Amino acid sequence: MGATQWLLIAIFVATFIGLIKFQQFPERVFAGALFACLAFSFVNTHDVLANAVNPGLVTLILLVLASFSFERTSVLRRLSAVMINGSKFRSSVRTLFYTALASALMNNTAVVAALISTIKNNTLINPGKLLLPLSFAAILGGTLTLVGTSTNLIVNTMLIKQGHPTLGFFDFTLIGLCASVICLMIIILRQNSLPDMVMEKMANQDYLVEAEVSAESKLIGLTVEENGLRNLDSLFLVELVRRGRLISPVAPDEILLQGDKLIFSGDVSKVLVLQQFDGLVLFAEKDGLLRDNLTEVLIKPDSAVVGKTLKKAGFRARFDAAVVAVRREGTALSGKLGDLVIQPGDFLVLAVGNDFSSRTNLTKNFFILSGHKPENMLSGWRDSLTVFGFIAVIAVSVFTSLGLLKALMFYVALLVFTGCLTINEIKRRFPLEIWMIVLGGLTLAQALDSSGVAHLVANNIAGLLQGQSAYFTLIVIFILTLVMTEVMTNSAAAALLFPIAYSISMGLEVSPLPFVMAVAFAASGSFISPYGYQTNVMVYNAGNYTLTDVVKFGIPVSIAYTLVVLTLLPIVFPF
Repeated sequence: MGATQWLLIAIFVATFIGLIKFQQFPERVFAGALFACLAFSFVNTHDVLANAVNPGLVTLILLVLASFSFERTSVLRRLSAVMINGSKFRSSVRTLFYTALASALMNNTAVVAALISTIKNNTLINPGKLLLPLSFAAILGGTLTLVGTSTNLIVNTMLIKQGHPTLGFFDFTLIGLCASVICLMIIILRQNSLPDMVMEKMANQDYLVEAEVSAESKLIGLTVEENGLRNLDSLFLVELVRRGRLISPVAPDEILLQGDKLIFSGDVSKVLVLQQFDGLVLFAEKDGLLRDNLTEVLIKPDSAVVGKTLKKAGFRARFDAAVVAVRREGTALSGKLGDLVIQPGDFLVLAVGNDFSSRTNLTKNFFILSGHKPENMLSGWRDSLTVFGFIAVIAVSVFTSLGLLKALMFYVALLVFTGCLTINEIKRRFPLEIWMIVLGGLTLAQALDSSGVAHLVANNIAGLLQGQSAYFTLIVIFILTLVMTEVMTNSAAAALLFPIAYSISMGLEVSPLPFVMAVAFAASGSFISPYGYQTNVMVYNAGNYTLTDVVKFGIPVSIAYTLVVLTLLPIVFPF
């Protein structure tokens, strides 16, 4: 093995480590791998551009764009209206079944986001018993079809790049259906072991509120106790930030100075009480938005504000909103609100302006828990066109020779032409992150193949496994991918491990399909970590679960899923 081949292996290993270390930015890691391969001439610009418009990747992007319109239809609203009624058992079964079915055709993150509010507000079943099962049902539903999850489409994209025909729409269905039925039975039988969720609305002792003492304030020169700041209704003064120095706890005889930042914790619905104090300016009030118009939102994993401080996120310009308070599950927040770095799953209370509800970027960035809802929902003939048009696309791709890519091109063009999908929404929500992940994965796989590293690795592994069955190797690949999807994102795990699995199948001189499908199913099987899959992140925070809750509930589901998939894979896709 030459020096250049060792260099490529080093790039691959660095990518692997980077995906684990920087889980929130897999697209940046893959972008780094792409440019490293380009810089050292493992690929050329023609290769990169060809990968960028790979038919499988374009299909994936078009499906994501189409899902923007589908999210705004009445399908999920109608679905949520019929889920929970009658007995608890039937309601649970109905909810999980409908969720899995919807996730087979729609973006499962959008499905969960749309149903969380219904589950949290129902009075029949405690939300704690249903939110985590909801996420698992959405994950299982995504394994039923080619378009059920981005993981399947990523694997299909990379398979097409290797010169194989595209996977069929229902190629995943038999294994996915069997796994879903078994796992959903386990979920329903064990859902009562989940803790009850304490029912609260816009009130939690972990919410942080910031107020600043202005230069004209009459509070200056008086103590905290003299100003009456220690006996507020449902709000407690926990910290004081003065010239960058944190004072905690705050003593009753602490004298307030100009510019002091007072950090309160408690019921944010009582936040307007602070306006009664002369010269006490709330964080949101600086934007002139603080009225009785509070809206509670949950930050989505792919939000544009993730990784930015509240001060730099530009809420007023982006959303016509200002942050009033912040809450983060499992973490005690401290310090000035403006310096807090936003993370996926954070709860924010926003004071919203008149233009907030009409902003088209709300569904990309937030799940709105209560308060103002976006107005850009589809209705009438546009609603029907979006729903039945998508069904027609699937039918055409399955029963005719037109193909999914061409059908989607016409469908998305129709959505734009009829106003169901706007150019501005495409610009704002274009899935650049997933495009970069797949492009980086394709480029890295091509570099491994063209440099001969993939062939050498395949031969060496085949030598090590001499005497072992291909089925044993399949199990190893599946388990490795399953572990990786728990410590990095599912999309990253699929993109990184596909070339390994494919090369091993070539080295063993067997069909690559069982190995490819093993990567696809394993990358979707995140049932143990609350951070391995976007839907898990959403319900983990919305349901106030602990890590122990997720692990204890998820392990039996993960074991059952693994056994079913590994049993059926060599039967449905022979070596």
